[in-house]
Amino acid sequence: MAEMLRFFGRRKGKPIRSGRAELMEKWLPKLTVKIPNKGKIKLEKQFGITPESLELEIGFGGGEHLAEIAKRQKRVGFLGAEPFQNGVASLLAHLNGSHTTGFGELKLEAGRVDNIRLWPGDIRELFDKFPDGCFKRIYLLYPDPWPKKRHAERRFINSYNIPHLYRLLADKGELMLATDVAPYVEWALEKMAESGLFKQTKKAIHTPPKGWIPTRYEKKGIAAGRMPSYLIFKKKIKKVKKMLDESKKIGHDRVI
Repeated sequence: MAEMLRFFGRRKGKPIRSGRAELMEKWLPKLTVKIPNKGKIKLEKQFGITPESLELEIGFGGGEHLAEIAKRQKRVGFLGAEPFQNGVASLLAHLNGSHTTGFGELKLEAGRVDNIRLWPGDIRELFDKFPDGCFKRIYLLYPDPWPKKRHAERRFINSYNIPHLYRLLADKGELMLATDVAPYVEWALEKMAESGLFKQTKKAIHTPPKGWIPTRYEKKGIAAGRMPSYLIFKKKIKKVKKMLDESKKIGHDRVI
């Protein structure tokens, strides 16, 4: 991207155990999405299948959700982005069966990971590389809450990222946010409303969607007494088109 992006999260934690380090060395290069020197990423061409649709999980943490949902929906192409190396190693362990998801073992073998590709870094680095409306669903599950007021704009739902999420999401797609931090819920609803780009479609926010796959963090939070919230957003199409048309008439550049 043209501007320098600042990353505030962790990229490394405890030393990765030898078995997982071997997985990182052997499998990560094979699963990492390839970035063209010119033009947009043709993600659908990088899987071992011809995917019916594409979905993105931003910050997949330990990888249990991504591993299980890819197993359940084998005709969907999934891209997972996670800059924390230990999280990437954990996902690979889920995929090869040495670390179970709680839903059954998975294997890194021919045909098993044909519908998963990874970006072991900050997804914002790729925002401009994807074509419009390429993802049917975008997941943002338990993002860093950045609880201090002076750090609030570091939250992933912010004025910089929201327009990019709008562009990348398909017209009838869904943006799914899960968090057990009440101030983050308030923040997300406020920022999404301010943007004028999205509408919230799930009113019973404390009830998980049908077929929901809980993350390890979510289970720990529930055990500790924290209540998850599940927010689903869809794009405002007609209203935004009208806004853009009006901006062109008066000569203002408001293209998102």
